[in-house]
Amino acid sequence: MSVLDYKVRNINVADEGELLIEWASDHMPVLNLIRERFQEEKPLRDVVIGAVLHCTKETAVLIRTIEAGGATVALAGSNPLSTQDAVVAALAKNGTNVYAWRNQTTEEYYWCIDQLIEYEPQLTMDDGCDLVSRIHSEKPELIDNIKGGSEETTTGVIG
Repeated sequence: MSVLDYKVRNINVADEGELLIEWASDHMPVLNLIRERFQEEKPLRDVVIGAVLHCTKETAVLIRTIEAGGATVALAGSNPLSTQDAVVAALAKNGTNVYAWRNQTTEEYYWCIDQLIEYEPQLTMDDGCDLVSRIHSEKPELIDNIKGGSEETTTGVIG
């Protein structure tokens, strides 16, 4: 793949992020049970997921659960103001393809989404519809390979 594996503000804060993710995981018992099952069954083996979500400790638990199921995940932040830099550093350090940092410019925000598109996702998780809109406008040839997606809102960051 010709894209970077990740781009975060500071990979050196990953240990702090691990503590935050561990705290969140301790408070998300259902995802922990799903992750245990996913580790055995691998129901998402060979599935590529593009996710544009709030990059928080809770999202990190979700992403790790999906990855435990065998999926390749590429993650970008849906809101440049909600990204927790330590959390995305921890995800990156442990192999998640993540492109997010707090206080991105508009250009950086869309650059991150463009990185996800390079993975040619089969499923999308999109809070704001910017990933789906970008695929439709910039890479419509990928649409036929997308099998499904989830959308949390009806508007993107840039109205």
